[in-house]
Parts: sequence; C-alpha cells; structure tokens
Amino acid sequence: MTLLPLLVASGNAAKVAELRRLVEAAKLPVDVLGLADVAPYEEPVEDGATFADNALTKARAGAQASGLATLADDSGLEIDVLNRMPGVRSARWAGPGASDDDNLQLVLRQLADVGPDRRQARFVCAVAVVWPGAEPVVVERSMEGAIIEQPRGHHGFGYDPIFQPVGLAQTTAELSAAEKDAISHRGKALRAILPTLAELASAWEAR
Repeated sequence: MTLLPLLVASGNAAKVAELRRLVEAAKLPVDVLGLADVAPYEEPVEDGATFADNALTKARAGAQASGLATLADDSGLEIDVLNRMPGVRSARWAGPGASDDDNLQLVLRQLADVGPDRRQARFVCAVAVVWPGAEPVVVERSMEGAIIEQPRGHHGFGYDPIFQPVGLAQTTAELSAAEKDAISHRGKALRAILPTLAELASAWEAR
C-alpha cells in the first residue's frame, strides 16, 4: 500500500501529532509530515478576514512549496460581547510579540465589568486541505463556552485557562489532552476532514 504524503503546514509539533493519532485511529493510508520533513519555505502572512482565509493561505503556500497535499488550520477565540473578537487576531490580541498570558490578561481586563451571564464565547477552528490540481476543501467547527473570571488549570495553551466549555465545570486547561481532543474545535474539525483525506489517499494509490 502506498501512503499519501500529507504535509501539515504548522510548526506546532502537537498539531502534527494530533492529526497523526487521528489518521492512525482511522487506519488511513496517510503519512503525516511536519515542516521539519520538507525543505524550508517562506511561510505566508496570516492577514485573512476569516479563519478559513488564513487556513487556505497556509495550505496553499505549503502545497506550492512542497508539491504535496497540505493541511493547515487557523483557530481562535470569539467573545460575543466583544463583537466576536479577538477572532483571527487571537494570537496577537495584546500586540505583536505578545505572550499567551498577555493576550489572556487583556481579555480579562476587557471583561472586568461584564457579568457571568454575558460572557458567552467559543473557540473556532478552520481546517483546509489543498492538493495540487484539485479543489481545496475547508471545514470549520466550534466549541461553545464562556470566559471565567480567573485562570484555572495548567494544560493546553492560549486562552484555555479562562475558557469553560458548555456543560463542564472545568476549563479546557483542566482537561487531559484526550478529554480536550474529544470536544475541542480543532479535534472536531480534524475529524470532519478525515473523509477528504481518505479520498485523496485513494486517488494517490490509484495514480
């Protein structure tokens, strides 16, 4: 069986490992590669208006540079009372070079006078797959929840310590990796893209 080489256009090793686990669990004939497995290329600026725009930009750049089927994602936090911001600016909400804690603390300051009944929020993830010569595929999934008043938990990253998913008493930073993967926006989006990867793998084997 010939494996489809699939580039994950991300320098985040955890994202590569997560997709690899899902591909293996689904028994797909796909060889998941990270950026370290291909020749270096200039990564594009993420200046799209939506998560889907940014995911597509990254996937297209990876596919063009490597010649491989490429998957990329973009994700962030939407807070209703902030007009769904930080949105695509989630990673740089407190400015260029801001740390996760800088971004998180800015959100808490912005919500300091907002009551618990108005702190609804969601994590959103768009995943794009681009294969040279084929139409790109994009899926988007979300995880609903609310922003709590003080950080809790030490797992995960970004805004996880202040995000409490609907129906849970814990923040996403208090969940194990497996518990978070099962309900997270990224986990849902990656599982939704698996049928597309299966189709690409079949086409690759039939070349």
